[in-house]
Amino acid sequence: MDRISALRNVEEALGDFESGDSDLAATEQRVVTILRTYATDFEGEEGLRAYQAAGEGRAHGLVVVAESTAEARDRIAELLDEDPAALDVDISPV
Repeated sequence: MDRISALRNVEEALGDFESGDSDLAATEQRVVTILRTYATDFEGEEGLRAYQAAGEGRAHGLVVVAESTAEARDRIAELLDEDPAALDVDISPV
């Protein structure tokens, strides 16, 4: 899913919420699903891709966009305000 499609789908979800055709919980789930689909189908600029952390602690399950596994580890560490070397996770492309 490209960015424009994702934005259109989010706009449609918000429209359904505003018109009363959907409640907040359903809208949240729909938007999360759109975002996850966008992240896993991510095709950014050359070299960019989505990476996910798997392991113990707060980093588990986080997905970031980066040019390499090492950069993804650095981004995850920065998000968590931790030392990259201290992260006990495996980083792999989504």
